[in-house]
Amino acid sequence: MTLRYLTSGESHGPSLTAIIEGLPSNLEIRPDQINCHLARRQQGYGRGGRMAIEKDQVSFQSGVRWGKTFGAPITLSITNRDWENWSDRMSALAEDEMDGIAVTRPRPGHADLTGMIKYRQSDARNILERSSARETAARVAVGAVCMRFLASLGIRVLGYVTEICGIQAQGLDAEFEKRFTLAEESLCRTFDKEAEQKMIERIDQAKADGDSLGGVVEVAVINLPVGLGSHVHWDRKLDSRLAAAVMSIQAFKGVEIGEGFNCARVPGSQVHDEIIHQEGQFRRKTNRAGGLEGGMTNGEVLVIRGAMKPIPTLYSPLKSVDFTTKETFLATVERSDVCAVPAAAVVAEAVVAIEIAGALLEKFGGDSMEDIRSQLSSYRTYVESL
Repeated sequence: MTLRYLTSGESHGPSLTAIIEGLPSNLEIRPDQINCHLARRQQGYGRGGRMAIEKDQVSFQSGVRWGKTFGAPITLSITNRDWENWSDRMSALAEDEMDGIAVTRPRPGHADLTGMIKYRQSDARNILERSSARETAARVAVGAVCMRFLASLGIRVLGYVTEICGIQAQGLDAEFEKRFTLAEESLCRTFDKEAEQKMIERIDQAKADGDSLGGVVEVAVINLPVGLGSHVHWDRKLDSRLAAAVMSIQAFKGVEIGEGFNCARVPGSQVHDEIIHQEGQFRRKTNRAGGLEGGMTNGEVLVIRGAMKPIPTLYSPLKSVDFTTKETFLATVERSDVCAVPAAAVVAEAVVAIEIAGALLEKFGGDSMEDIRSQLSSYRTYVESL
């Protein structure tokens, strides 16, 4: 079985929409189980004015009846509350076209200029509306459905912040659930109180300077079976799929799994995880590989991190060139955040959950939750017997 999804909608359009195909029947799902993740995405120290306007709520347009999926494509819709202020400027009707509102000053670091050239547009509005991180609300909704699917099989996906602008959270190594629990109570979605205070101070300073900050998020996936993914083709390797998913998040510029880049700095004896047989099963003494070997899960906790650059929209804007006049100007300022790293941890959770759900369906696919539970249980019994 193949899991597929598609999102659509603009930042200031009527709504965001997502369609999910491939989930089995009889998965219990309620709107509030998605809305809680949408709310988490809107939280975090350093968020901007848009978060005060929107209170994202999902509605099911298809695929769910009486609280359960029934095997048909699932359509999710999230209304943009700010649409009422943009209905004229973002109208789909030719007769509503307005003069004098074109955005012709592309912002450094955004998709604006490249998109205008690629799609032959003289108004950056037609690029920035879709390239906006507002799109991630739809992916968080899809990820929330996938997390419900994974949770029903005993698998948890946990995301949190490990670093903002060089300030690193310390401690609780390999205590992923405790990290997550503490992070959920944190304004910066991190688990280190001392680091959190320094992060807040750094965000305040960036706001005063009209600047923005990036950081690093970590996602841990707990209780995965051995053997999701494959070693036989590049596009079936789970690590490559996860890396692509995390890198697809707006403003993300780097990904690592397990020890990641540090593996290049030390000898192999300090990289590879020794294999043991403990409590009736094969395990690793350490988890430097981050739960993935040869493109497949190895039964340890999957650990993946993503590096997010500072948001390109600055309230003290950088120089740019007007697309029409070619004159130098300060770049256009759109409503934005100082730091969206805490929110990005929630988005990273979502995209990781989608890929894990897809890999699990490929290995244990069935038309109903009952089929998948039975096949997964049988496989786990086999693995435990080795």
